[in-house]
Amino acid sequence: MTLLRTFGVLSLVATYLCSAAAAQRAYLGFDRNDYPGDANLATLRKTFSYTGYWLNNPPGANANSWRGKRKTIQAAGFGFLVLFNGKTYAQIKHAGNPASLGKSDGMAAARAAKGEGFPARAVIFVDQEEGGRMLPEQRAYLHAWIDAVTAAGFRAGIYCSGIAALEGNGKTVITAEDIRQNAGKRKLVYWVANDVCPPSPGCSIPAQAPAPSQSGVGFADIWQYAQSPRRPDFASACRNYNADSNCYPPGVAPSTGLHVDVNTATSTDPSGGRTP
Repeated sequence: MTLLRTFGVLSLVATYLCSAAAAQRAYLGFDRNDYPGDANLATLRKTFSYTGYWLNNPPGANANSWRGKRKTIQAAGFGFLVLFNGKTYAQIKHAGNPASLGKSDGMAAARAAKGEGFPARAVIFVDQEEGGRMLPEQRAYLHAWIDAVTAAGFRAGIYCSGIAALEGNGKTVITAEDIRQNAGKRKLVYWVANDVCPPSPGCSIPAQAPAPSQSGVGFADIWQYAQSPRRPDFASACRNYNADSNCYPPGVAPSTGLHVDVNTATSTDPSGGRTP
């Protein structure tokens, strides 16, 4: 009986350790404003499990080259980070009614996701590029956007800063934490950006992808740890970027211009965007 109990305890310990290792496993993905081209998907798939996918024009762009590519990307073996470019503070304030604008944009995001063939319950991330504490107008816009996306049958996520920003009173605030603390009962999936080294490993492809929680935001589901081009105000201490300050994945020559932002997530399909 003693021997059996010992083996039983060892078996439970082994099961726990395996489960813990599985829970901590992370997967690499990339995102970029421009679609990388059908011919490059096979090379990128050797390194990455999923890709960002814009539903509308990316920041600073006048067109969206990702539109209509969902089936091609899924056939190449990728999962998805489905992205909607949200409004800036200046745009929200100029509109006059932040909640109305947020609702309209949330409905537009859901329509675009359906039009691209993404399944119900897929996570749509709103792109929030501005860091620091959210102002009242931004918060009203964001909450209305979340509510509209959720009402349309999707799940809401947010891409936002995971870097501590200095406030006027000498204190710091992390945008992701500020959003979470003020979201009420709203459920959000968090994709945080923190390209400061450390904790970021810079433009590198580790043998074991770092856990999103290593970003400094313990509740992060996805962590963008490298951006192209390297941001000198945040990532000046980071290594392995190319001479042009961009991050190129293995097998991709800088001459191609196929630079990427690098992410790590707890899933190979963080948005749940793949269809049967």
